[in-house]
Amino acid sequence: MKKLLLSFVFAGLTAAASAQVVPAFQLGVKAGVNLAKFNTENRFGSDNRTGFYGGLWGRVGAAGIHFQPELYLSGKNTELTSDATGEVNEVNFTSIDVPLLIGTKIGAAGIGARLNTGPMVSFILSKDQKFGQAASNIYNGNFKNQAFGWQFGAGADIRRISLDLRYELGLSKIAKDGYPDTKLNLFTLGLALRVL
Repeated sequence: MKKLLLSFVFAGLTAAASAQVVPAFQLGVKAGVNLAKFNTENRFGSDNRTGFYGGLWGRVGAAGIHFQPELYLSGKNTELTSDATGEVNEVNFTSIDVPLLIGTKIGAAGIGARLNTGPMVSFILSKDQKFGQAASNIYNGNFKNQAFGWQFGAGADIRRISLDLRYELGLSKIAKDGYPDTKLNLFTLGLALRVL
């Protein structure tokens, strides 16, 4: 009887250990809002404006560490104001964003908290600008077609539902000319649903 009991205990411990080591895969959808702001030097000020994002995420991991690639369609809106003239340029980007995150999770039974960080590349599909009545071409930004950033975030999981809060630090200058030394930073808040 002791041997049988010890065998069950050993089998249970082995299964629990392998559950921590065997890679797990998850796939889901996510949508949310962002607050975008240009980080500029000197001549321009920038205000936060609300945008949106939505798309897919995947997660593969083991032993408390996971890799989380994501793919989103994102709309980012902000305003640039000339310090010299007060002219306002509303800038609206639509982009495909691809974060590649590494993270860790604590918790059990489908409930837990996560920390994520990693690089992000943004492929800009459209870049619309709206000027004040007296604005001239000197305030027209000639924006690049892609940008790089780094995301830092935290999330909470409750069964199949997740809530994520992130900060994205712009790493690359997104203007060819018009707004020198301009980078785009943003906060995102998203709600995710795991489908696999």
